[in-house]
Amino acid sequence: MHEDDFCLVYVTARDRAEAEHLARHAVGARLAGCANILGEIRSFYWWDGAVQDEAECALVLKTRRALFDALAAAIKAEHSYDCPCVVALPLVDGAPEYLAWLAAETAAG
Repeated sequence: MHEDDFCLVYVTARDRAEAEHLARHAVGARLAGCANILGEIRSFYWWDGAVQDEAECALVLKTRRALFDALAAAIKAEHSYDCPCVVALPLVDGAPEYLAWLAAETAAG
């Protein structure tokens, strides 16, 4: 395994309860080795022709890049939004023992 075999997946959720549901679902299915709920954020974005200003909750999932498509599909299936933010950020480096743990705790890619 190499560092670039892994990614962080950033997701925004309606609230903490939804973020917790998404985190448990992803980790329980072994699509992510770990999920961190960052807490309430304030989001500004275009939707329905106007700038929206909403409270949301941010979630970061740690996984293999090979599992991104399956993880994104699982998040979308459980998410309350029509168009949820589910984006991957590549890992450029990491502690070898942590990456070995992450590899062991996620389903085979």
